[in-house]
Amino acid sequence: MVSMITKTSHLRCILRTGTCLTLNWTSFGSERRYASKSEGDSRTPKIYTKTGDKGFSSTYTGERRPKEDHVFEALGTTDELSSAIGLAREFCIDKGHTFTDQLDKIQCVLQDVGSNIATPRSSARESHIKKTKFSSQSVIDLESWIDAFTEELPPLTNFILPSGGKSSAALHIARAVCRRAERSVSPIVRSGEADPDVATFLNRLSDYLFTVARYTAMEEGNKETIYKRPE
Repeated sequence: MVSMITKTSHLRCILRTGTCLTLNWTSFGSERRYASKSEGDSRTPKIYTKTGDKGFSSTYTGERRPKEDHVFEALGTTDELSSAIGLAREFCIDKGHTFTDQLDKIQCVLQDVGSNIATPRSSARESHIKKTKFSSQSVIDLESWIDAFTEELPPLTNFILPSGGKSSAALHIARAVCRRAERSVSPIVRSGEADPDVATFLNRLSDYLFTVARYTAMEEGNKETIYKRPE
């Protein structure tokens, strides 16, 4: 599975191997895409292209669309989600949690989510679809992790508020952003412009983030705040 997206970061993550390759930008139409730097090439790519100065960006299929288009809204929210998970991951690393490799992999998968969203099926060639196809294995992984954490957690008998320490609270923020990402992706999937498993993954990811936030609070010995109706 190859990640082709139109913005940011010099790392491309490959879901199937769980590895990351250091890459840099090359030109793709009027936008940019990931490509490995050729040996002996000392040129430093510029971070800006000026192609979006008039309020338009390109999909992977080459379409020029307004930046407020639902595709770019979904891409931006997915990027925000990855950033929120990255911040939560740093808190979790500071506390010595051992599940941060899962967060690494999730961020890699979100790159592939972006690739799929950035490739509208109505304008995609077969080569585009092949390169950006989303794997359902990601959903299976999340469900397996959720089940493992749930077995160690006490039953949930009350509504809880985002709490439980910095790591847990940061994961709750990521969960809330994930719900928004799911809402932005759902109409794209319903219209047949993206793979259904993309929406399923985001739906399951919010469950994962909620579960791991609770697990983090428990492991750190922090109390979760229970909802009480104000008197």
